[in-house]
Parts: sequence; C-alpha cells; structure tokens
Amino acid sequence: MGAFIGDALALGPHWYYDLGALKRDYGDWVSDYTAPRPGRYHEGLPAGASSQAGFVLALTTRSLVERGGYDEADFCARMDRDLFAVIDGTPMAGPGGYTSQSVREAWRKRRAGLPWGQVAGLADNTEAAERVLAIALRYAGEPAQLARHVSGNVALTQRDPTVGAMTLAFAAVLGQLANGVPLDGDLSGRLMGMVKSGALPFHTVTSGALDVPQGSEAPLHAGQFASPDALLTVSSIARAAHDPGVAIEPASRVGLVYGLPCAVYHQFPAAYYLAARFRGDVELGVLNAVNAGGQNQARAMLTGALCGAIGGLEAIPPRFIAGLEKGAEYLALAKALAEQVG
Repeated sequence: MGAFIGDALALGPHWYYDLGALKRDYGDWVSDYTAPRPGRYHEGLPAGASSQAGFVLALTTRSLVERGGYDEADFCARMDRDLFAVIDGTPMAGPGGYTSQSVREAWRKRRAGLPWGQVAGLADNTEAAERVLAIALRYAGEPAQLARHVSGNVALTQRDPTVGAMTLAFAAVLGQLANGVPLDGDLSGRLMGMVKSGALPFHTVTSGALDVPQGSEAPLHAGQFASPDALLTVSSIARAAHDPGVAIEPASRVGLVYGLPCAVYHQFPAAYYLAARFRGDVELGVLNAVNAGGQNQARAMLTGALCGAIGGLEAIPPRFIAGLEKGAEYLALAKALAEQVG
C-alpha cells in the first residue's frame, strides 16, 4: 500500500527537474494527491490515480494472489493481454499516461515476434523494481525463493547485470524489513550472511565483515552477480541517516544529493535514506520523496514500500487510502497477499 500511495502522490508533480517550477505549480509542499497540469506527464488523470507503474504492480500482485505464488507464464500472459494490448510503443500512451523505456523496448520485441526471455533491454531505470515489490513481499520469509523469482522477473525486461544486482538487493532489503529486521548498520552484514549460505546469488571473496580473504576463491558460476556491493549500500546509508554529523536538510533535498534522474543508482540510495531516516513513518518518507522533484514517482513508490514494510498498515494515514483512486481494490489485494504469505 505504501508503494501504491507513493506512486499516486507523485502523479501530479512528476518529473519536475526544475525545482522552482515545481514550487510554482504546486506550492512549497505537496501534501496530498494532486492532478497533473496540462502539458505535463499523466495529463488528464485525476488526483489519486495510479501511473503505469502502479498499474503493473497491481497486475503482478493479482497474478501472485490468484496463482498462489509467482508463475512466470501467468505474469507474461497478463502483460501481453492487459498491458501490451493497450500501449502503442510511444512514451505518452497507455494506462497511467506514460510507458517506461524498458516496457516500450519489450513491447517492440514482442510485436516483432520474439518470445518472452528474449525481449529485455538495457534501460537502467527502476521499472522492474517497482513491480517486483510484490514478489519480494510474497517471498519475504524465503530468501532463496525471493532471489530466484525476483531475478527471473527483472530479467524479462532488463538485462543489465548491474541493474539486476541492485534490484535484487533492494528486494532482499524489503523482504528483511517485512520480517521485522531493522534498517540499520547491521542489515548489510545479515544480507552478506545469506550470500555465504547460498541464499542470495552474489559472488564474494571476503567474509560478511569484509575481512581479508581466507583460502582459495570459489569460481563465479552462472546466475551469480559479480559483486555483492549492492547489498552493502543500505547499511552505509542507514548509518549516514542516523549520524548527527551527516545532515540533509530538509530531507527532501535527498534528490539533489543522490540525483534527480531515473536510474537505479540514483533512486535506491535516496529511498534507503528516507526509509532509514523516517523508519515506519510512511507520510514523512513518501512526501519528502515526492517533494524532492525529478523522478519522484519511482522514489516515492520505493520509499513507500520500505516505510510500509517497517510500519505496517497502521503507519499509513487513512486519507491516503481514502483518496487513492483504487484504494479499496489495492487494499484487498494487499491483504490477500499478506494472508497468502502468512
């Protein structure tokens, strides 16, 4: 629910790289759902509506709920039927008013007759991360299954190994938070322990504490990511968020610190920072993500997922659910997924 809410809150003020223009159009602080301005992204959608990222997250969640778990064939069939049948390969089209680069590339290759498994592109955005949030939550208690299904789903549309590694790392963090593990300086060590046990497919030479290597190096095998560094980012940023000597004030300046654009290496660190700083406070985390500008929709969606995993449903202000265009439907989906996990 945090992800759905973050996505919709950024619908109006989405993709303002000129922060002065953002304030001119939406005031000093966006605090609730707003409609897009004429000529902007998502024009014509009402306040509280979902972007295409929210549409695909809902599609993925329905597949998980109705199939009892991740079923790649079912997911791909839904993408063909429910999304690819209603987009045309141009950016400003389809559900939510904008189609991301990686989805456009996959659509073109499917139209050319290529099968799923051969349609991924090199886009470095968070498009896959936004939908695998549901998969990560479904398998939060099974790290090896989480890694297998998340990695497989990401690879359907994105084939850059760095994007794959960083997206899996984010999903693994989300799974840990849903299990009640703190977002702190120790989380990366816990994740590195899962690498050592074989649950997470990253190649590593050092121990979980990054000490001097002992013995011979195990060979890198198929399916492993070359480096576990994506797992180490989260704890470094959590330490910074809790260090009184490190200040990002106001917190919405996080976009300027980590970068306003769409790429995973800008988005994930900013989401980690906001979630570590505001912990389970969905409202503060998401609104600071929105008011940071740039690709604030992805940032708010990812931050909302992390904060929601920490704080639970009770951490979400009722007005955010009431004002969400499909709030009742999304809440029912979220509860059905939670019951399946339980």
